Amino acid sequence: MKNYILSVFMIFAFAKAATAQDAKADQLLKEVAEKFKSYDNVSFTYKGNFKNPKTGTDMDVQGDARMAGQKYNVNFLGTTYIFDGKKQYAINAEDEQVTISKVRNDGSQMITPSNILTFYEKGYVRKWDIVQNEGGRKIQFIKLTPIKSASEYKSVLLGIDVNTKHIYKAIITENSGTVATFTLKSLQTNEPLPKNSFNFDAAQYKSWVVQEMN
Repeated sequence: MKNYILSVFMIFAFAKAATAQDAKADQLLKEVAEKFKSYDNVSFTYKGNFKNPKTGTDMDVQGDARMAGQKYNVNFLGTTYIFDGKKQYAINAEDEQVTISKVRNDGSQMITPSNILTFYEKGYVRKWDIVQNEGGRKIQFIKLTPIKSASEYKSVLLGIDVNTKHIYKAIITENSGTVATFTLKSLQTNEPLPKNSFNFDAAQYKSWVVQEMN
């Protein structure tokens, strides 16, 4: 009986500690979101890697992004993505094609540099994870697990700079076995942005293929 009571007590204590840790994860992510939303605009450069031993994939990428509110202008995998607040324009210079679409905000969209600073707000269970020192930065990782079973993501490790409350790294593990890692190289806030950063000028692409998705 004593052993039974001790076991129950240990399970209860563990569950209570886990709940406290989850609360810490929620609080830290809340602070990160509030910090990001306090800026009029954000500009950053990033480096990334896609790796999958099964397919032999090991690809490095890099790019940049500008954001103001919900609007963004992002260079990712050779395509420029512009969101003007209503529609997204994917501009592929190699194929001379523009794809116009609506952006879903239900937590089910793919994680890309266009939402890397905000995607965690919906659709994930948050867990407190490891802390690491990266280049002199104290990076606290939060493990995110998709709520929807149909998600193509198995988990995401979101690394947060404890001092600045900025997202520094995201390690995305897909169900396919691909691991995508994004790391911010530089970050500027509230700086003057180029004119028309978030406007799509159709006149520049008259000879291109333009496709609008429903």
